[in-house]
Amino acid sequence: MFKGTKIMVTVILLSSILLAGCGLGKNVQKDNLYPLEQGKQILTYNLGSEPKTIDPGRAAGQPDLTVVNAIMEGLTRYNLEGELEPAMAGSWEISSDGTTYLFYIRDEASWSNGEPVTAHDFEYAWKRVLDPQYASNYAYQLYYLVNGPEYNDGGNAGTMDAGMVGVKAIDEKTLEVTLSAPVPQFLGLTAFPTYFPVHKATVEANANWHLKPETYVNNGPFKLAGWESYQRIILEKNAHYWNEEEVKLDQLIFTLVSEEGTALALFETGKADIVFNLPYQELARLTADPAAGLEVASELAVSLYLFNTLKEPFDDVKVRQALAMAIDREAITDYVTGGGEQPAYAYVPYGLPDVKPSNDFRREGGTLFTMDLDRAKELLKEAGYAEGKGFPEVELLITDSDTNLKVAQAIQEMWRQNLGISTIKIRPMEWRLYLQTIFPMEHQLAGAGWSADYVDAMTFMDVYLSHGGNNKTGFSNSQFDSLIALANSTDNQETRVKAMHQAEKILMDEMPVMPLFFYSKPYLIKDYVKNVRVPSFGPQVEFKWAYIAGK
Repeated sequence: MFKGTKIMVTVILLSSILLAGCGLGKNVQKDNLYPLEQGKQILTYNLGSEPKTIDPGRAAGQPDLTVVNAIMEGLTRYNLEGELEPAMAGSWEISSDGTTYLFYIRDEASWSNGEPVTAHDFEYAWKRVLDPQYASNYAYQLYYLVNGPEYNDGGNAGTMDAGMVGVKAIDEKTLEVTLSAPVPQFLGLTAFPTYFPVHKATVEANANWHLKPETYVNNGPFKLAGWESYQRIILEKNAHYWNEEEVKLDQLIFTLVSEEGTALALFETGKADIVFNLPYQELARLTADPAAGLEVASELAVSLYLFNTLKEPFDDVKVRQALAMAIDREAITDYVTGGGEQPAYAYVPYGLPDVKPSNDFRREGGTLFTMDLDRAKELLKEAGYAEGKGFPEVELLITDSDTNLKVAQAIQEMWRQNLGISTIKIRPMEWRLYLQTIFPMEHQLAGAGWSADYVDAMTFMDVYLSHGGNNKTGFSNSQFDSLIALANSTDNQETRVKAMHQAEKILMDEMPVMPLFFYSKPYLIKDYVKNVRVPSFGPQVEFKWAYIAGK
């Protein structure tokens, strides 16, 4: 997913919209962001960016995913301990060969309009994502279903229709799912928004159903109560949620402040209870103060730059490799970001399982490239740009957070000093405009981030399949595609993991993406906020069980 991208693309890149003081919802005071009612359980979280969409079939960035996870729910859900548990599905059965699942939708599962959630809602939603006319960037997440990729690929020249896809409602409460091969991470995928149901009648009656609170029908712990664009989103407890008694918050307010200093001020003046986008220059102070409320969570995510390999000069692999080898990543993590990030000399982060003794994909995969200035200069010369001479003017697109800008400026200077390249210009953009630029491949070079959608290396690898919805590099490699296909079609874990390691090496040799560092997740949280889970993947925060105590 972009952070900001599980892009992710779930991308932790943040927009720059400042908090405005007008146009508040009717239940919100203009002076302090809090509802007029006293004695209510109200939590305020700074989401950072305006979500691009809260249609679950198209949600991709972490702002999108965080909101969707709070108002929608799939067959399963991760609990406070990070363990997968039944959600819309009260139970399930898996065939002995691991390819057929029967999910039993719980009787008490309801939509926010009071209608029951059915197996048909899931069948409709999944086929909607795969429909080529819907054009979901996350359609490949459903390629594990029998005939999923064939249907998504334009109906396979007219021979494939939705009825041939491996998901079917047997009756109102029984969903049958048929996979092309065993998928170890499949149950985890069903907790991800791409697999969430939608209310068919609502969707078919109004293509813009997801844009307004009054037309948004959902099935999660909270419901959409208000949305003041670029200011705040207001959620309220959903009385029709099947597990409503576990939801303690009456109201969940998302402020949309991307500027880090302003976000910090919200927290320190008591107008926000949780804040993630922190000024990098304040991290040392916050770390030294035990009362500041700073926490650092682990995150399965990588910061990277995306090369558009279809445009000069990045259509030359030697240029991409030279730029990658000329960056001092330790200097960036030590002196620029300063939040516990790890330099990245490969693509997949630490913390994902492997079949080898360390049980860590990154440790077993090792370093796949290094900082090597002599080799970088040699490669640049071979590409026709000796000492940077003649290197064309290039625009580096980033989202407009202060930290992203400082990282970009540091890299820009390293390229100037180490390679003689002085024609790379930085262009900060607001989050939504940024996405509108990179998704149609209008960029040359773009800062981004990718965070895990589930706990498996495949969540990083299949992003760069040829023509993949979230592959915004133009990279296409048949050997890479074949290795991903092998990993997705075998029930032999050693074969599967080996194929992913080989695919990662191809990705780093071709360098359509240039890893910078593996993220950490520093954030501020008030001590009276309880039972908030900060997962290492998926949405930024899980709020279902959150409550306020002793405020």
